[in-house]
Amino acid sequence: MSLQSVRAFFAQRQLDIPIIELDTSTATVALAAEAHGVEPGRIAKTLAFRLADSRVVLLVARGDARIDNRKFKDAFGKGRMLPAEEVHELTGHPVGGVCPFGLAQPLPVYVDSSLQVYEEVLPAAGDVHTAVRISPAELARIVDGQWVDVCQTLETAGA
Repeated sequence: MSLQSVRAFFAQRQLDIPIIELDTSTATVALAAEAHGVEPGRIAKTLAFRLADSRVVLLVARGDARIDNRKFKDAFGKGRMLPAEEVHELTGHPVGGVCPFGLAQPLPVYVDSSLQVYEEVLPAAGDVHTAVRISPAELARIVDGQWVDVCQTLETAGA
């Protein structure tokens, strides 16, 4: 049903974005990067957080990025990642296929600025073997995403 909700989301908005369906799992950044033949940073992972005020937000970030706790607190206050069951319930997507498209309920979407180094990224498309190729700007536009800077990458960590 999750893949269908992404297809419906694209159809409603008259978006011609092909959904890539693979026979192999892309449920982790490493598996997705290998399956699509790209570096892990190009995999746009979608993470769900519950903030201190009980709001749930989604964050789309580079596959190789880590949350910078200080930046996250500055942007959102305190928050914690949601457990898999709650993520599935709120988004309608299984962990490994979570994306900001075709959500079970409206949730605010934030897009980490670290994705902007790429012309094209690959977020999941509602299932553990699906993805789409899209520019970070187009991704943010179609989900009404707000840009934030809350992640640390190898480059910003000085590694």
